[in-house]
Amino acid sequence: MAGQREALRDWHRLFGLLLTDFFTGSPFVVEVERDLSVQQQFLDVVIVRRGRGRFAGHLPDGLGGLRAHNLVTFKSHREALDDWAVKELVGHYVAYRKLVSRSPSDLLAEDQFGLYAVAARFPQSLSGQVPWERVRPGVYDCRWGTDTVRVVVAGELPPEPQNAPLHLFSAQPGLIEFGGRAYRRRSADASALLAQLFEGLQAEGLAMPFTMEDFRRQFVREHFPRLTRQEREDVIRALPPEERLAGLTAEQIRQYLDRQASEPPAPARKPRRKG
Repeated sequence: MAGQREALRDWHRLFGLLLTDFFTGSPFVVEVERDLSVQQQFLDVVIVRRGRGRFAGHLPDGLGGLRAHNLVTFKSHREALDDWAVKELVGHYVAYRKLVSRSPSDLLAEDQFGLYAVAARFPQSLSGQVPWERVRPGVYDCRWGTDTVRVVVAGELPPEPQNAPLHLFSAQPGLIEFGGRAYRRRSADASALLAQLFEGLQAEGLAMPFTMEDFRRQFVREHFPRLTRQEREDVIRALPPEERLAGLTAEQIRQYLDRQASEPPAPARKPRRKG
């Protein structure tokens, strides 16, 4: 049971870290697994505005109009978004609002907070239990008392570039493939993070047309032009000889060898005298 909880937490952590990369360089900061009490009741993700300005680019469907504080619960393909999950989200909201306000008697205004639930699959049971409104494909509003929880179903979002970070958690092979190709990495840590995500999906037996090898090839294509000359040489040296020569004709190889043979050898460096 403990192992299952840890596995689920890994998915939540990956989701939060991917959003951390997505909001890099924007006015928003993502806090993963925010501790809301001494009993360590973790809220999956908080997206907090830390500066002025607008997000450069397009936010995923359903995440437009972010407030100053945005609380997000996430349910992977192994979990259901149910009524208890929404109760927990609202409970976290109450605790968080008290935490970030000056005092319990001087709370920040309600319009400073947004409640979101991101789920890999459609919450069939929940949608039949509460007032439910479809906003657009993959995006719904769930009424919970006087609050509205924006529900985003990753597996139903249309394959458009702004939805790429959520497609990666959709458990839909076609959407995962699209997300892997369309997602624009914003930090140096994103590549390792995506590698963990793809390895986790493959370990669970999800048949994906977009493999780790596809990801590595795409990463090299995107980043190779930005490397320094020394870094490019290091990458090429790591390849076996047949891959280094791939794409060159026999004539091009011959001309290169002729040039190398005609160039005088570099003079040997004289050892420096000590003292």
